[in-house]
Amino acid sequence: MNSNPGILGRKIGMTQFFNDAGQVVPCTVVEAGPCTILQVKSTDSDGYNAIQLGFGEQKEQRINKPMKGHLAKTNSAPKKYIREIRIDDASGYTAGDNVALSDVFTVGDKVDVTGTSKGKGFAGVMKKFNFKGFLRSHGVHEFFRHGGSIGTRLTPGMVAKGKKMPGQLGNAQATIQNLTLARIDAERNLLFIKGGIPGPNGGYVVVRSAVKINK
Repeated sequence: MNSNPGILGRKIGMTQFFNDAGQVVPCTVVEAGPCTILQVKSTDSDGYNAIQLGFGEQKEQRINKPMKGHLAKTNSAPKKYIREIRIDDASGYTAGDNVALSDVFTVGDKVDVTGTSKGKGFAGVMKKFNFKGFLRSHGVHEFFRHGGSIGTRLTPGMVAKGKKMPGQLGNAQATIQNLTLARIDAERNLLFIKGGIPGPNGGYVVVRSAVKINK
């Protein structure tokens, strides 16, 4: 946890620019904020410190009654993307306030970006886990891309928990750590993050201060 609340955003796409040294800097552009604080949680009332942020406008008919009542407490418009961010101290935040990009980050900050990775459907073990595959010598057939034995030689026979097997690839929460903020456009609420981040263009992400900074 940290005192920096972080911010919610939407991935726009990738671009590049030249820095002062003439080097090409590939960046992901994220539309970050402004976000509305929908709820403030503290150790006294909830057992931990956190703020709940909302980002993006949503049609009112697409939210249910419990969410309408939740938003009515802060007179907030319906939000498309709502996430909770834990912090060290929540005393400085008030429900209903807005969190702007300029209030959170500066150029050069290290950040962790969390999003939902691109879904790539059902995949075998070679594509999903980089398995080597089976021998391709004479006499071998129908086993080239198989994963091998899944048994444990126990009685009763069983498959160990966590065994790497074919299944869905992607479409899961993923976090990229220690990315650098190369540029900030506060007027247009744009973050330029060096490198790639999870998810497709248009996907929603959470940008927080890095918890493990490379030394």
